[in-house]
Amino acid sequence: MSHSDTLAPRSTRRWLALVALALAQFLVILDASIVNIALPVVGQQLALDTTALAWVITAYVLPFGGLLLLGGRLADRYGHRRTFLLGTAGFLAASVLAGLAVNGGMLLAARALQGASAALLAPAALALLTLLFRESGERSRALGIWGGVAGIGSVAGVLLGGVLTAALGWQFVFFVNVPIGIVVIAMTLTLITRDPAGAPQAPLDLPGAVTITGALVALVGALSTLEQPRGAGPLTIVLGALAIGLGIAFVIIEQRTTHPLLPLRIFRNRQLLSGNLVVLLVGGAIVALFFALSVYLQDVLGYDPLMAGLSQLPLAGILVVAAGGAPALIARFGIVPTVIASSVTFAGGLVWLSVAPADATFVADLLGPTLLIGAGIGGALVSATQLAVDGVEGGESGLAGGLVNTSQQIGGALGLALLASLAAVRTDAVAAAGAPTEVAVTAGFSWLLLGAAIFSLAAAVIALIVHRRVPPTV
Repeated sequence: MSHSDTLAPRSTRRWLALVALALAQFLVILDASIVNIALPVVGQQLALDTTALAWVITAYVLPFGGLLLLGGRLADRYGHRRTFLLGTAGFLAASVLAGLAVNGGMLLAARALQGASAALLAPAALALLTLLFRESGERSRALGIWGGVAGIGSVAGVLLGGVLTAALGWQFVFFVNVPIGIVVIAMTLTLITRDPAGAPQAPLDLPGAVTITGALVALVGALSTLEQPRGAGPLTIVLGALAIGLGIAFVIIEQRTTHPLLPLRIFRNRQLLSGNLVVLLVGGAIVALFFALSVYLQDVLGYDPLMAGLSQLPLAGILVVAAGGAPALIARFGIVPTVIASSVTFAGGLVWLSVAPADATFVADLLGPTLLIGAGIGGALVSATQLAVDGVEGGESGLAGGLVNTSQQIGGALGLALLASLAAVRTDAVAAAGAPTEVAVTAGFSWLLLGAAIFSLAAAVIALIVHRRVPPTV
């Protein structure tokens, strides 16, 4: 952290500036899910088959997950505000291009540009938050607001996707980003000061950047292939091997270079390490849950897309309340106990939901467990994110932001690949025994939720182990 960065306040209206940062994160989360419901209409109008439609999702996820670490480092090097504005502007332009797409190629290119822009935007936004709010209690409250807005984004995607596609057309799934993006840029320019002029920068670690980006893209790609109807095949094996090889090369490069992209010593910070592991595991459980809920509500219970979205509003509401209340719990009990309690609450809700039958009613079978799930997610993500960014110097805050977002993306891809495969095995076995389709799908849904609960309990165990070795931070 440079001397100027330590002394100069980045904004005289920090809480208003936080709104801009949270809105930008809302866009990033929203765009991971809002497209899903529009896909059938996109396929019809642009003449895309199922494989091509899967790439509409993958084209966003691959550059986003692959470039996050580099994006975080670029923010540390060239300025957090500058990188944030560049990422937001790129995201805006890509959203316009996606909405104007006249064929599959144009749409996929726009989605890739969205993902790459999000990889600049997300870590820079989290870094700016940590620089705006340096005191632990304030940072905790800021992360509570941040987490609440991000939580709204994950559920709003399902709801808005259905409404916009039905009322205005699939193009508005992308055009909705434009007014929000313009507000974010205007607020950032007026509320957050320019990046301070620091000391001369060390050269960028290009070999490290290339190998880690390649490794992450290959890993996310390998996990994405597992979600396809054909499942694992030669491509999965090749991509997995490539990810491992490039990952090993990256570690060797980072140990030998004088200015590493990712200084491996950062993992000696046990709170950062455990925070990232918790985010990875909880992120995996969350993505698998929302995937399973979408299938269960529509294919088993017969909800239309709009009803499926509306049924998740109680979950979203309690998530926002829990994210906002997490700072008070952290102040009272400490970060790590809050992580543990939230992860166990999330797991409890998942186990409860796993017993929902094929003829479930919303009030009797779904409302209670989804409220518990929302409370667990809100508390776990806010407290784990604070755990991962506390104690990191300002000069590495972009890197810490990139790591947290990478953990969430890799966790999501890993959770969906493993747990969706588990659900498919269970569904096929029950169907083969002669059960009706709805019963077979519900059985698979149950196994997926129990697997997600194991992910969340593992997160609590990791936090507990660290808690015993490191004094709790408040």
